[in-house]
Amino acid sequence: MKIYTVGGAVRDELLGLPVQDRDFVVVGATPEDMARLGYTPVGKDFPVFLHPQTHEEYALARTERKTARGYKGFQVYAAPEVTLEQDLARRDLTINAIAKDEAGQMVDPYHGQRDLAAKVLRHVSPAFAEDPVRILRVARFAARFSEFVIAEETLALMAQMVASGEVDALVPERVWQEMARGLMEAKPSHMFEALRACGALAKILPEVDALFGVPQHPKSHPEIDTGVHVMLAIDQAAARGYALPVRFAALTHDLGKGATPPAQWPNHAGHEARSVALVRDVSARLKAPNECRELALLVARWHGDVHSAAQAGADILVQLLQNVDAFRQPQRFEQFLQACEADYAGRPGYEHKIMAPAERLRAAYRIASEINTGAIAQQHQGGDAIKQAVFAARCAAVLTWLEPDRRK
Repeated sequence: MKIYTVGGAVRDELLGLPVQDRDFVVVGATPEDMARLGYTPVGKDFPVFLHPQTHEEYALARTERKTARGYKGFQVYAAPEVTLEQDLARRDLTINAIAKDEAGQMVDPYHGQRDLAAKVLRHVSPAFAEDPVRILRVARFAARFSEFVIAEETLALMAQMVASGEVDALVPERVWQEMARGLMEAKPSHMFEALRACGALAKILPEVDALFGVPQHPKSHPEIDTGVHVMLAIDQAAARGYALPVRFAALTHDLGKGATPPAQWPNHAGHEARSVALVRDVSARLKAPNECRELALLVARWHGDVHSAAQAGADILVQLLQNVDAFRQPQRFEQFLQACEADYAGRPGYEHKIMAPAERLRAAYRIASEINTGAIAQQHQGGDAIKQAVFAARCAAVLTWLEPDRRK
């Protein structure tokens, strides 16, 4: 029985990156052998065991045979005679098919170290085409390792998988899982560019694919199209360390522009309503978490109003704050503004500029939040009367802030 460290732990160690989780492959053992050594079985689809002390995962070496379409259509064979090389052959990329033995020696039958040095994402074998999830994984790795390129033959194989309909077998939960992880990488735009390059984006997220080639509004950098702008926006959200809901909102904030009839270009009248409808559709289809969906809906509907808030009066500012539910959900309001800032910065030359309208709205929120709504409620009867009085008091406070002479 021999034990090897495999996969991402070996890859990241070779790249000099922090190792988060370690996976192990056991060659020459049976499930009964593992049980006698105190390992706890946890695998449902293939033999995986937890170490009795560290609780790290140890999988028996195995091979896989395609039996049906989709990422679950495999028959797994695990037995003592399965070799390490056979186990590594079923992995997706060469950089993930490197093993290290207990003495620290590398086992690299598919030249993963060479591809690490060359910064290339390359599939291990033609068996790559049997699992459509691998398209998503390669795209996600492109976002994580932003300096790497996808090998031409791998991209061609991904395109063949799309053309054959293999990608149609992906389930929404897995698409969301991989997309969410990719959005949280250093360069999320590289994920969507990779998916677009092989034709998968049109299948998985046609609403985003439709943005490429669509001109921006003539007042907002017509030299880049909407798809490029959205890619810049999600990269800005990543560069600023924003949370997943903000990045998803940045990705989907302009979906309605992709549905603008070409005859109306470069204007996009009514695109906010179209964006809201499309965000709702995309979120439902991908089964996105509620916090991602709700923030994306707010940003799709109201981000344009934030951009035009630089000269807005007190009543407009307070109304916008109420529209985005800032007073009841201040944390989500801050995420809303972060998504707007990512949108603002997603234009050439704007990467390091401060979005003055967002700062103005933040300040208005701080002023309006100081109003004692409880005291106002005691002075009025009826819900509508209280709402009107609170709105008026908030507007008065913001107006005093906007017009310093009134403070004297």
